[in-house]
Amino acid sequence: MSSKLAITVQPTSVEAASRYPELAERVARQADELPELYGDFDFAVTPERFTTDPDVKSALPTRLGDRSRYLNDPRLMELIHTSTFLADVPADRVAALAARYPVAELVSLVRRVCREGAENVPEAPPEIAELIAVMQEKPDWINFDLVEDGATYSRLYAALVSPFMTRGAFLATFTNSYAALPMTITGALSGTRAAHRVNETTAYFAVTALPGGLERFSAGFEATVMVRLMHSMVRFNALQRTGRGHNSKKRTWDTRIYGLPVPQIDQFPAGMIGPYQKADKAVRANRELPYDERAMVEFHRYRGFLLGLPEELLPGSPREIVDLFNARAATLRHGYDDECRKLVTSTMDAYLCPSGSTFDRAADAVEKSYSKLAFAAAFCEGNLKKAAHMGVDLSVNDFARAAVTAPLLTGRFAAVRIAGKVPVLQNVADQYITALVKRRLDDYGIPAYTTDSREYAH
Repeated sequence: MSSKLAITVQPTSVEAASRYPELAERVARQADELPELYGDFDFAVTPERFTTDPDVKSALPTRLGDRSRYLNDPRLMELIHTSTFLADVPADRVAALAARYPVAELVSLVRRVCREGAENVPEAPPEIAELIAVMQEKPDWINFDLVEDGATYSRLYAALVSPFMTRGAFLATFTNSYAALPMTITGALSGTRAAHRVNETTAYFAVTALPGGLERFSAGFEATVMVRLMHSMVRFNALQRTGRGHNSKKRTWDTRIYGLPVPQIDQFPAGMIGPYQKADKAVRANRELPYDERAMVEFHRYRGFLLGLPEELLPGSPREIVDLFNARAATLRHGYDDECRKLVTSTMDAYLCPSGSTFDRAADAVEKSYSKLAFAAAFCEGNLKKAAHMGVDLSVNDFARAAVTAPLLTGRFAAVRIAGKVPVLQNVADQYITALVKRRLDDYGIPAYTTDSREYAH
């Protein structure tokens, strides 16, 4: 990977950022709000990962056409450039406590505050209560009348679709060496941890889609706090590795190349992949989203807010969602190295089922085949040789498994979807889906949402 730096093409200063002054000011305040983490970070240097050079290959798939429509949009370019420097100070403050608390003790205190309330855990540092207070705010740009209906719609996918898609979607981060490095240096997806991470991710999206899953004392709210903290822990510990010499046994985080670890612009695709898929279809068909899909978008926007994303990175209209999603890819420099391939391979090889029974082994094989096909379609444009080069080998058996099981899976989804639209069957259908999601959660296990502290400098 080249160490040549990209030219700074967009401002980050408050004075220069005319289109997103509040976001730029939020970035500028980070050094003052958390000097121990960002005091030495140079927010004036555009990292190599961000590029608007039309001659440089980006992460935008070739099937989406010319990058110029995005590169020539100054509003989008400023938003993405500014968000490339955006961290999560409220959660970062909690993560920084790892310098004074053992990680296990810190996680325990966070969980207790989530479950009991800060007033009942006086020994907990105030930073934890401050994070939760921020999350309890109700932004006026969210239509809360739609959120529960959006959760109901998302619950259907969590029960019947996500178990066959999450591994494939999870791999999206690892197809770019600039975005994947945090997972590499923390060892969060090496060896047997890969299965744990995939199941954690699937469990998170499932538990937050349960009825009332984003309410203050719900399991979904606690899981959201823990996911947010996990991202900050990765960011905190990556920044502890800046400036190390080449003789260090641990990989160095070079801010000139990679910029801010786990920036908020990298959280947007994972949190809005569902809305993006619906929005892309709507844009292509030149139509608006129907009610249930609009509600689903609003549910995802609120969950994104709870995860720390600002309004600017949680657009609500189909065109804005598609443009932001594609523009990010158009400015992310292409990179795929051996470390990415190892992450993809370890994740694809992971065994996700709870037991080694004949049924679970068969279910794992079917899910894995769907994930391979999804990977080849999404990241290789159907090119099987390219998929194999990236670490995903597809066989005749993979196509056969998908062909045999597709009628059953799509038929079940359609039947439940139709039942959910019939007034006399709506409650029965949702009860079935909710029970199925809860069974899935039992299979996934209790999410820990922590990275491995043995890999950290502190």
